[in-house]
Amino acid sequence: MQGWKVFAVAMGMTAASLAAGPASAQAKKDSLVLAMTLEPPGLDPTIAPAAAIGEVTHYNIFEGLTKIVENGQVQPLLADSWTISPDMKSFTFKLKPGVKFNDGTTFDSADVKFAFEKYAGEKSTNKRKAVFTNIAAIATPDPLTVAITLKNTDPTFLFSLGENTAVITAPESSDGNATKPVGTGPYKLENWVKGDSVTLAAADTYRNPGAVKIKTVKIRFISDQGAMVAAMRAGDVDAIPVGITGENFREFEKDKRFKTTVGSTEGETMVIINNKRKPFDDVRVRRALTYAIDREAVIEAAAAGYGKPIGSHFPPHDPAYVDLTKQYPYDPAKAKALLKEAGVSNLEVTLRLPPPPYARQIGEVVQAMLSQVGINAKIENVEWAQWLDGTFKNKNFDLTVISHVEPNDFVKYAESEYYFQYDSQKARDLIARANSTLDKAERTKALQDLQRLLADDAVNVYLYNLPRLGVYKPGLTGFWANAPIFVNDLTAVSWQ
Repeated sequence: MQGWKVFAVAMGMTAASLAAGPASAQAKKDSLVLAMTLEPPGLDPTIAPAAAIGEVTHYNIFEGLTKIVENGQVQPLLADSWTISPDMKSFTFKLKPGVKFNDGTTFDSADVKFAFEKYAGEKSTNKRKAVFTNIAAIATPDPLTVAITLKNTDPTFLFSLGENTAVITAPESSDGNATKPVGTGPYKLENWVKGDSVTLAAADTYRNPGAVKIKTVKIRFISDQGAMVAAMRAGDVDAIPVGITGENFREFEKDKRFKTTVGSTEGETMVIINNKRKPFDDVRVRRALTYAIDREAVIEAAAAGYGKPIGSHFPPHDPAYVDLTKQYPYDPAKAKALLKEAGVSNLEVTLRLPPPPYARQIGEVVQAMLSQVGINAKIENVEWAQWLDGTFKNKNFDLTVISHVEPNDFVKYAESEYYFQYDSQKARDLIARANSTLDKAERTKALQDLQRLLADDAVNVYLYNLPRLGVYKPGLTGFWANAPIFVNDLTAVSWQ
């Protein structure tokens, strides 16, 4: 999110491009094999919530009007420039000329209007739907001009347009993008072998021929850590930008045959609580869970000490961050007392764990800690599709572990039907105030008050900020170290 950097960009400031990382001598290559932990359920980021979709397609196949770069600033992409009214409710975008989708159709203002109206539509499943329902009108006075009027001021609107939920899709191909994605980016889908890999190839329709140095990218999906490490050591994989466990990363750090990077993300790693399911509808029980879990022990076990502890739903690098980690120190005795006060004993719960290694590792540690205060947590390991359907969509769970990696996702606490089912008018008011003011100090206060409210209500057990640990072959440059959004932006990647 990079907090006020985003606000400053929304007020009209510009950002500088980032240089690629250091190079090492190596023969020129134009292909790449990249490893990811999770396979996306589809390839259209505008219809499903999985972050893995954007890691494959965002900035590679699909593009938006703006682009978020590694330092969290916003730059032009499909929009060459824009002007903003003083009340920040009217945005006029001048579009980049000569842009084509990779099926050969022409990109223009009608595509922007179509896409945003679709994302706001009744049938939309866009996880940032509120960004688009806040649009009062979209005018297209000519093919290269889009004028957008908002219902309510949104200081982060330009940033939102750079997220994968706002990529521009065309009416001719939009309905098929989940399996046959068609975008304006430098790559097109060449092949998707379900359960194995996605292959991207440089698109000959791209407006800037020769801009990308890597012509073919194979993205392998390797959920097993042992297999991922073995593939990297054997030379079968060139890059693991994210997804390696801290323990395995520590070993790669010691090995001079590899290049490693440690960066930050927007990922708030948490034990998610179903707030409407008894007995978790009692704040004393939720607070007991927080007292029962030792953050530092979790960080050491799941991230080899690389994660930074958090006490609410905010990343530590954000200027509006409030350190609330001391509000609930590790105190099993306090946890037991709260459970007794709430009339809860011998509690049996299910702890549902999705495939990411950090989630499975955290689950085992949390299970042991909860047992010390009289909570028997039965671990249920599920595949990603099961987690998305049963946990996220149908809210059929007691506890789960996940890292929320989207920037500005504190807005989800305003949605009482969101999967952790937190219903608070105070939270809705604070979020509305933060997202409607043009005053920096007022926005900061609202965000800090929100963090304190979430901690007081113990909505979830806030553990740590997910680090971005990358492992690469030497000579491979251009990957992001930090991740204000979760992408594998291949546009600057090359072999040196």
